[in-house]
Amino acid sequence: MNSANHRVRIVDAQTLSDDWYLLKKYTFDFQRHDGSWQRLHREAYDHGDGAALLLYNRQRKSVILTRQFRLPAFINGSDGMLIEVAAGLLEGEHPEERVRKEAEEETGYRINNIEKVFEAWMSPGSVTEKLHLFIAEYHPGDQVSDGGGLPEEGEDLEVLEMSFSDALAAMQCGSINDAKTIMLLQYAALNKLM
Repeated sequence: MNSANHRVRIVDAQTLSDDWYLLKKYTFDFQRHDGSWQRLHREAYDHGDGAALLLYNRQRKSVILTRQFRLPAFINGSDGMLIEVAAGLLEGEHPEERVRKEAEEETGYRINNIEKVFEAWMSPGSVTEKLHLFIAEYHPGDQVSDGGGLPEEGEDLEVLEMSFSDALAAMQCGSINDAKTIMLLQYAALNKLM
């Protein structure tokens, strides 16, 4: 594996798991600031890049979010039910096209005008995922189904329309604690979208 960074030399990559996603253990040499080289070992979980979309309505001062079960959150002590923006893995598609499909599958809204706001590494210490984050204004006429996700993918999402102020309050009290959702709600607040 070649690196664009001349301070990193991948020595070995060992597959530990290739079930739900790919987990590899890497051995690599890293050149420190003083010029010396250090051999390190790290595991990296690769499940591909993703895209997320905050749907907001300026006139109604509202957002569309979903609530769904997340096993890792459950294992780490919560009830596992997270409130989130529509999101999904790219699976080889362009981020904007993928997030349109995810929004329709999850929320039931077919959206045309999407704006990319930034990209972010979600957990760069252990996960390769880069997330493409978008916003889009929705209108009641954009709703084409009830949403809820795809049962064949194990999705069983509850669609929530919340006032923007309630969403911010839920974020502040910890009811909304999903990173991508917090980032997009904060973006909306900082840029006075509502």
